[in-house]
Amino acid sequence: MTETMHAPQSKAVKKKASGSSFYTAMRLMPKSERDAMFAIYAFCRKVDDIADDGIGTRPERHEKLESWRADLDALYAGSPPPRAAFLAAAVAQYGLRKEDFRTILDGMDMDVTEDIVAPDLPTLDLYCERVASAVGRLSIKVFGMEEEPGFKLAHHLGRALQLTNILRDIDEDADIGRLYLPREYLFAAGFKSLDPRMVVSDPRIDTVCRQVAALAHDHYDKAQAVLTAKPKGRIATPWLMGAVYSEILSATEAAGFAPPRRRVSLGKGKLLSLVLRSKFL
Repeated sequence: MTETMHAPQSKAVKKKASGSSFYTAMRLMPKSERDAMFAIYAFCRKVDDIADDGIGTRPERHEKLESWRADLDALYAGSPPPRAAFLAAAVAQYGLRKEDFRTILDGMDMDVTEDIVAPDLPTLDLYCERVASAVGRLSIKVFGMEEEPGFKLAHHLGRALQLTNILRDIDEDADIGRLYLPREYLFAAGFKSLDPRMVVSDPRIDTVCRQVAALAHDHYDKAQAVLTAKPKGRIATPWLMGAVYSEILSATEAAGFAPPRRRVSLGKGKLLSLVLRSKFL
């Protein structure tokens, strides 16, 4: 990949990511690793936009995702099409697995096939596996981690981060007809209708969200156990991601999930203290 090809892609991706916890974590990494992570992030943004932008019919959006599968096949065969060329350096340098990119596409296709509304717990877990933990498996290759602890970390941290984002995005998801809260919890809380807008306007949602938060905390704890064992690799970055989002989750719980909700973010002071702690890992 030439520098000319890479620069516009990197600039656009960094603009989208700047100011986010992701960008803060990436700044801890050496340039080559940081560029690889931005390439992974760029892929995720591109295919996520297909799933979420609502442009075209569902079959048309499915075909767009399928075209990415063909591009990945060409990339791994050594002839990357221009659209996928930005991944070539990261794939070659860090041994990123094609099956993980394809798993991410499977997750996006879940949103394209139909709007996800109150999935059962196994389906929710599968969704988290595809759209988040698969990203983690790509990331740990860049972090230089061995697969056994790395994939375990990806399993738990990916799910924890995704569940946290689900809880932060309840209203935005409902606006486009989606509801990722598990139906088992909704029925147990007394919900009869699973209409997204009705659910998010009901105070009983607080009970449901706190159960989902408990799931996320369990995954954060298990991810932390992997990191505490000090496996080989650059663990400061995943540690920081987990620490930041765990704090966001706790702050969101303290604010409550009953409507009206407010989106919680960490102050600069708290974020800086976590960054400083990560430097001692």
